[in-house]
Amino acid sequence: MDELEIKALKYHEEGRPGKLEVIPSKPCRKAEDLSLAYTPGVAKAVLRIADNPQDSYRYTSKGNLVAVISNGTAILGLGNRGALASKPVMEGKGVLFKRFADIDVFDIEVDEADPDKFIEIVRAISPTFGGINLEDIKGPECFYIENELKKRCDIPVFHDDQHGTAIIASAALINAAEIVGKKLEDMKVVFSGAGAAGCSTAKMFLMMGVRKENLIMTDIDGVIYKGRPNMNKVHEELATSSPVRTLREALVGADMFMGVSAKGILKSDMLLSMAKDPIVFAMANPDPEITYEEAKATRSDVIMGTGRSDYPNQINNILGFPFIFRGALDVKATEITENMKKAAALALAALAKEEVPEEVKKAYGGEDFSFGRDYVVPKPFDPRVIEWEAVAVAKAACEDGVARAPITDWDGYRKSLRERMKRYWE
Repeated sequence: MDELEIKALKYHEEGRPGKLEVIPSKPCRKAEDLSLAYTPGVAKAVLRIADNPQDSYRYTSKGNLVAVISNGTAILGLGNRGALASKPVMEGKGVLFKRFADIDVFDIEVDEADPDKFIEIVRAISPTFGGINLEDIKGPECFYIENELKKRCDIPVFHDDQHGTAIIASAALINAAEIVGKKLEDMKVVFSGAGAAGCSTAKMFLMMGVRKENLIMTDIDGVIYKGRPNMNKVHEELATSSPVRTLREALVGADMFMGVSAKGILKSDMLLSMAKDPIVFAMANPDPEITYEEAKATRSDVIMGTGRSDYPNQINNILGFPFIFRGALDVKATEITENMKKAAALALAALAKEEVPEEVKKAYGGEDFSFGRDYVVPKPFDPRVIEWEAVAVAKAACEDGVARAPITDWDGYRKSLRERMKRYWE
């Protein structure tokens, strides 16, 4: 075993195995406590909820509880390892939900690969939760599963592998384009990887202003072009009319490379063929499409981002899902709309331009950060992210009419978020 494996396994095993536990939120020390928590007192809450289902938000944990659900068919970069093997990842997501947004999580691993059966299982348990975070489900089934669950559930359903990457990458692209003086509508954007993350990110780039005619998607078989055989519905939507057929050809003169594919796909000569001030987001984990060192050695004018924390411009989903769900839960949203996702991206982009406080620098060993080529998105350990992003998402939910409990006092809401998270940052 290498050093990382030894440390990681010890971390998961030592003390109480795993990474999550369930603790009561009310005292249960006396006979009276027991009579209130369970019989006979619990019957009073049952009857209220039976008469008015929305009272479940008043008398249960539903309003702060998210299900992190997977069938293990696409675990990280490890492929289909089965539902049980996905549990460490789902527990990990639970840790991040709690640490960064004070959201409680039940991780649920469903041993079912059939999309329709999986959908019915999740729909059937959905009343327990205030939101559902789908995770590590292979494409193209993940698109169908999410869309069907959104139709059948009255709570937010969010497939993080799709939308988390899309939101953070969009924020980073907005700022990177501004830094190099380019307009999104004029940029040629090339994708390597057309799975769940790639397709969702491409769609969001289009929503942000990238033009369809300037977008080229590629996968293991080359360019996804109109008329290509055996395409799924999502690929048909994103197919290009360009005559190019390979990633190498597509990158000539390109302004941006978005990698959600595999190690080493982007070669030095391909990077050299791109336009002035190229933007490269190489997101394959743990090894990107081109290493940070190689990219910088090849072109001094490149803006480089990866999914890794040991290099500048970490484009990581941790900047998205906890805060998106925080905002959605706090207004009791029925869904997460496209406008809510866009609001999250714009909030992150705006926060990156603010002066970075000392507490953030301290969290990163005293390193100084300021808006520029090596700092296009905020750091995960920036306590301001929740105020900016959750508020933006909640506002968008209210504007879209999907908030069952609209907020009107936004200053008060920001203050409540600061108070809520104080114990995690002190």
